[in-house]
Amino acid sequence: MARIGISPTRKQTSSYRPAPVTVVVLVHIPYLEGYFTQRLDILKAVLQAIVQHTTYPHDLLVFNNGSYPEVGNHLEALRHNGTVDYLLGSHRNIGQFNAIRMAFEAAPGDYVAYVEDDVLLYPGWLQAEMAVLEAFPEAGMVSGAPVRMATRLPHRALEAWLQNPPPDAEVRRGRFVPDAWEADWAESTGRDPAEHLAATQDWEDLVLVRNGVEAFAAASHFQFLSPKEVALQALPEGWFPKLMGPLERYDEAIDRMGRLRLATMQRYARHLGNALTPALRADLEDLGIDPEAPAFRQRERPHWLLRIPGSGRLLWPLYRYLFRVLHHVE
Repeated sequence: MARIGISPTRKQTSSYRPAPVTVVVLVHIPYLEGYFTQRLDILKAVLQAIVQHTTYPHDLLVFNNGSYPEVGNHLEALRHNGTVDYLLGSHRNIGQFNAIRMAFEAAPGDYVAYVEDDVLLYPGWLQAEMAVLEAFPEAGMVSGAPVRMATRLPHRALEAWLQNPPPDAEVRRGRFVPDAWEADWAESTGRDPAEHLAATQDWEDLVLVRNGVEAFAAASHFQFLSPKEVALQALPEGWFPKLMGPLERYDEAIDRMGRLRLATMQRYARHLGNALTPALRADLEDLGIDPEAPAFRQRERPHWLLRIPGSGRLLWPLYRYLFRVLHHVE
């Protein structure tokens, strides 16, 4: 059948331009029982925190990796209301690395900020991570979570850097990460906090300083910022068969590229795990985050004529009538 009329958008232009950073959230909640009973509420808190605490220019891209229908409906509602800028997905779990690659390739920004769906972000997180990346351009990933266990991942690039540090850089050694942060991380990952603190009590923290910016000399792969081209190079090539990571492969690839893995000195990203404990609920309340009431970003405002109360009831029928008349549609 021949075309009827001409698309009214043919000669229009878009004022939208991608933000420099694309925040990528990978979501996999296959059901809401057992291990995943509270995961939808945790996801709501995570997304609400991103909306409230990210003031640096960004676009929000969510990849739904085969989640439960109720989870998908929630994400679709956020896309419809403008909270989520881009919503990608698969009806099956295609694996963590495969989903991350698809999301990173689709990201329009020059930088990608990866956030797992159980990671809480604090105010100023993206500015702080960008500040570290700008102060240390030799870094391949910058996390908002200083975690001592991350120092046990590959660090050949760091050793090479320490052998010949830039003249404007400083190196500090000591105990800088509070035990409370380490205990939170241990609990959220299923470890015994007391045992973890005892096992790491003699570990020394390494901090790099340049241009007044401090950086913890290790990154946590559950949340990180990377230049997009670096991030794509660090991901496994081809189709990766395993459903779960291991994301240590990303750390290893960054290290093989000769790039540093760093983190902010302040905790801007907190791993939550799968349980909303009373203490965690209290922390969320202090931040003004309510998992029962997710935040929505306002969509772009319609034309001023359509903002006049009741105008839509007149203008849309008039548009449909004129279209039929002009194009001789019965």
